[in-house]
Amino acid sequence: MVEADGGSRGNPGPAGYGAVVRDAVSGEVLAEAAESLGVTTNNVAEYRGLIAALTKAAEIAQDADVEARMDSKLVVEQMSGRWRIKHPDMKPLALEARDLASRFSSVRYTWIPRERNKHADRLANEAMDAAAKGRTWDPSSSSASSAASADDEEPAPAPSTGWAAPTGVPTTTLLLRHGETPLSAEKRFAGIGEIPLTDVGVMQARAAAKALTGRSIDAIVTSPLSRTRQTAQEVADVLSLPVRTEDGLRETDFGDWEGYSFAEVRDRWPGELDAWLADPSVAPPHGESFTAVARRVQTARDKLLVRFRQQTILVVSHVTPIKMLVRSALDAPPSSLYRMYLEVSSLSEIDWYADGPAVLKLFNDTHHLA
Repeated sequence: MVEADGGSRGNPGPAGYGAVVRDAVSGEVLAEAAESLGVTTNNVAEYRGLIAALTKAAEIAQDADVEARMDSKLVVEQMSGRWRIKHPDMKPLALEARDLASRFSSVRYTWIPRERNKHADRLANEAMDAAAKGRTWDPSSSSASSAASADDEEPAPAPSTGWAAPTGVPTTTLLLRHGETPLSAEKRFAGIGEIPLTDVGVMQARAAAKALTGRSIDAIVTSPLSRTRQTAQEVADVLSLPVRTEDGLRETDFGDWEGYSFAEVRDRWPGELDAWLADPSVAPPHGESFTAVARRVQTARDKLLVRFRQQTILVVSHVTPIKMLVRSALDAPPSSLYRMYLEVSSLSEIDWYADGPAVLKLFNDTHHLA
């Protein structure tokens, strides 16, 4: 999977591009590149970013199936053959990109909104900053900060707000929280500890399995923790499907708070609790922050969307990862995590569309537990 971006400050103006190559399953960054281009246009920079990304990918695996993701609607549509290439500066660049693409088993071009192209966008902006100062891009000075890159000559559509009709066939995630455990029954912090289901939890998992028998489900993916694996297996036994494990779907590590109730944590760690509630980047003592959880859940989600493209996946997980997926689908602020309630064995559902929008179709459904 390659991601590319480019732009100029002025169109034409000081320009640069950024390019990233990832493993499509794990999301791991395999290579990256950026370059200051002097003075040129947005679209030239976008094409140069794509060329650099394909070049880097060819150095790794020429026989790969490639998905090229860009937030330039113009380049995606022209490379897909749906828009004509009229500008003389674009034609040789498009031919060069197509020659590179011909070396792979296949190349598919996908438009993504800018917020999902942050890595390449950051590199492109660093290259543009260097170009504006008359310098070349130095990878040792790469930073995590970025500004919005310049718009394409053909403006990219804004991400869907939910009012616009989504297009294409989505990848659907059915999100099932595990059944009751001794700690969830007493409303205690339950993180990465191996906590089995109660007898009630097993019955809840079986009820969820029964409720899902009418759905066309292609795969079951679960957190590696025992309470989710038990829940997933109850469904798998009914649907006759194998169960895959995805480590990124595990619950937050609550550190020293594991096993304590909220009131007990308030008594023992009042300052730490206030800081944790105020800032998602703050972790419980010896635990994991919500910011860290969000990163690994996003990687897990991206892996699922690539591996099970346009299929329906049952994802068996925990409160925090499910909330993270809902928050991502709604493009909601971090504070939304504290305003959602998820019951044990509840079902939620999200449709993820390849062209950007996501639709939350169901949340915290527990009708099967009645």
